[in-house]
Amino acid sequence: MDTLLLSRIQFGDTAAFHILWPLMSIGLALYMCGMEVMWLTTGREQYYRQARFWAKIFVLTFAIGVASGFPLAFQFGTNWAAFSAATGSFFGNILGFETTIAFTLETVSLGILIFGWHKVPRAVHLLANMGVLVGASISAFWIMVANSWMQSPQGVHLEKGIIAVDNYRAAILNSESLTSFAHMWVACVESTLFLIAGISAWVLLRVARLRAGSAIPVVETDTLRARHTFFLDAFKYCLVLMIIITPLQLVVGDLSGVLVARLQPEKLAAMELHWDTNAPGTGAPWSAVAVPRATSADGTGGNALALEVPNGLSIITTHSADGTVAGLNSFAVDDRPNTAQAVLTFYAFRLMMLIGVVLVALMLLGLWYWYRGKLALDAVLVRPNFLRLWVWAIPLGFIATEAGWMVREIGRQPWILYHLMRTSEGVSSNLSAPVTGVVIVAITLVYLALVSLFIYFTARIVRDGPDLSSRLP
Repeated sequence: MDTLLLSRIQFGDTAAFHILWPLMSIGLALYMCGMEVMWLTTGREQYYRQARFWAKIFVLTFAIGVASGFPLAFQFGTNWAAFSAATGSFFGNILGFETTIAFTLETVSLGILIFGWHKVPRAVHLLANMGVLVGASISAFWIMVANSWMQSPQGVHLEKGIIAVDNYRAAILNSESLTSFAHMWVACVESTLFLIAGISAWVLLRVARLRAGSAIPVVETDTLRARHTFFLDAFKYCLVLMIIITPLQLVVGDLSGVLVARLQPEKLAAMELHWDTNAPGTGAPWSAVAVPRATSADGTGGNALALEVPNGLSIITTHSADGTVAGLNSFAVDDRPNTAQAVLTFYAFRLMMLIGVVLVALMLLGLWYWYRGKLALDAVLVRPNFLRLWVWAIPLGFIATEAGWMVREIGRQPWILYHLMRTSEGVSSNLSAPVTGVVIVAITLVYLALVSLFIYFTARIVRDGPDLSSRLP
């Protein structure tokens, strides 16, 4: 494997790991902020306990997110020096904004959030909580601006191989940035809500197993029952928020798909393994499953097997039964994803969509149980299969997010800066393939260790449970 492929693997490895932690940070920050607002509004202690407890896990996600972000940032200099040199006048500024504006706000606010409970007025503490949420969200905004600009570079032109900025506002608010940010932000919240709900279901499932495995009735103390009620409350709070978030993600995802169809037709064709442009007056079919055949000598491709829905792709992308959708064969072979990249994009996209539907269905099931009175503590503890579904759903939002990023990045190949710079032109020229391979292995081992530590300490925090007896601020 050459340095280009290894550098792409290295960046994909670090990006896939790093994205998990800002994702949870945004979702947890929103949840904590909502709980603190409810506490100050209603005066009910249970909301305060929720904010305090989940803040412990937030600190873990924040720390690992910071640690994993450094290798990612350094790669722009070590592995992608040519890209950085060409685009630094804009791309470098955007990453600088993320650090100086968003990261600074988040870290300062986090200090007050964690250590200021009994030291600052309640209103000031709430502002700090909001500062953490706003800082994490602004950070995601600048990152999505940078990536969206790579997908849809506007407000710039190439001048002797260097990007010159013509319109800073147009470059920042490019055609993709706001929709992509909304799609990512909602994904952060949705994934974290299912994480919190899944952790809460895991605690309740352990209680249910204990009851079922005991030969004599289990007598719970008031303290234990309050602890179990705490996690059931967290589950219900998440379920309420899911009513808004899960359908919203489907809507924002559809908007993103329409944008891809308009701005990156090659990517859309790869996402759908759509090879031939449909003739006027006919609709393009949507394939649920497809297996491409080997491309011909001139690069023309097609599907050897496909399970198709007639006119489905035209309806989805153009909202018309006979809308024209360009096929991969209509683009130059060197300017579109190759067959392997198209297959990865195709199935990653379907995985993301499938998980989105599953999460909506799970949310509806939870609401049905609630409506039927089955989410009372004693009632839910005799339904372990329901709880297992939520435990199994913990990783689904994260898997969907990773799949979405695979679609986003692999689908735009061979461009690192769409239609302006190829990925092969952005890689550093003095890299050694063996050294890059060693770095990939080393980084992966470190990341596996960090994941193990996160799971270990999160499990400890959850097993210890919330502090339900400390005095209120």
